[in-house]
Amino acid sequence: MNEITIVLTEEISQFVATPNSMRSLLILIISIVVAYWLSYYITRIIIKVAQRIAVRSDNTTSDENRIKLRRIETYFSVSIALVRALIVGIVAFYAWQFLSPGVNLSAATIGASAFFIVIAGATVGMILRDITAGSTMIIERWFDVGDFIRIEPFIEVGGVVERMTLRSTKLRSLNGEIIWLHNQHIQGVKVTPGGLRRLAVDIFANNERVGRNLIEKVIATMPVGTLKLATKPKIVAAEQWSEKLWHFVVVGETTPGREWLLDKYFIDALDEVDARRKGPKTFVRPHIARFSDIRAEESFKRAIRVKK
Repeated sequence: MNEITIVLTEEISQFVATPNSMRSLLILIISIVVAYWLSYYITRIIIKVAQRIAVRSDNTTSDENRIKLRRIETYFSVSIALVRALIVGIVAFYAWQFLSPGVNLSAATIGASAFFIVIAGATVGMILRDITAGSTMIIERWFDVGDFIRIEPFIEVGGVVERMTLRSTKLRSLNGEIIWLHNQHIQGVKVTPGGLRRLAVDIFANNERVGRNLIEKVIATMPVGTLKLATKPKIVAAEQWSEKLWHFVVVGETTPGREWLLDKYFIDALDEVDARRKGPKTFVRPHIARFSDIRAEESFKRAIRVKK
C-alpha cells in the first residue's frame, strides 16, 4: 500500500513538474474557472455596494447629495468591467508562467505583438473605440446612472441609465425594454434634468370663479405616479386681461414620454367638463400647452435680445 502511494505521489509530482500537453490543458481550465468565479464574486460585492448607494440616492432629499451619490454609483458601475479585466489579466499572466516556464520574454513579446496585429482590426479595435468613447463620457460627466437620457442619432432610443461601463451603456425604456449600446455609437445625449418634464397650460376663461372651479375639478382627477404625473398640477398664475377674459397658467411635471397627460388628456378634460356644464361656454379660447423649464427660460433670456 505504501509503495502504491509512493508511486502515485511520484507520478503526480512528475506530471506537475514536467511540461506536457495534459498539464497545460489542466492549468488552462483551472485558470479559466478561477478567473470566472473570482471575478463573479468580486463584481457581486461591487454590485451590492452600488445598490445600497442607489437606495440612498433615491431616498435623499438633497439634490446635491443625490448627484454625488449617483456619480459614485456610476463609478462603481464602471469599475465592474475594470475589475474583471484586471482579474483575467492577473490569472492569465500566472497561467502563462506555469504553461511556458523558461520561455524567452522577447520571443513571447514578438508572438503576442503579431497576434495583436492580426485581430486588432476586427475585435480589439472596436473594443478600444468603445473604451475611448466611454472614458470621454465619464470624464466629461455626460450623464450618471439613474438619469433619463435620449441617444443621438437614434430617434426612438431613450430610457433610464441602469448601468454604464467603459465599453457599453444599459438603458431601461418606459415600456420595460432593456437597451444595450456600444459607447462608440453614442454621438450625443439629451439628458432630462431630474427625470421630469415641466409643462405649462395657458387657459382663457370669461369668468374667474367658474374657470377656477372647472380647472380645479379637472386637476383633482389627474393621475399621479412614477410613470404618470409627479404631483398634481397647480394653478400658478391668474391674471385678468380684460373685462371678460381671464388668463390662467397651470403647471405640472411628468415623466418623459408622458407629456400627453398634460398637453392632450388635461386639455380634453377641460373642454369636456365645460361642455357638460349648464350655461354659456367658459373657456373662450383654445388652450396652449408649452414646455416651462425654469433654467431654459433663464438661458433664453440671455440669448434673446429684444430691441426697445
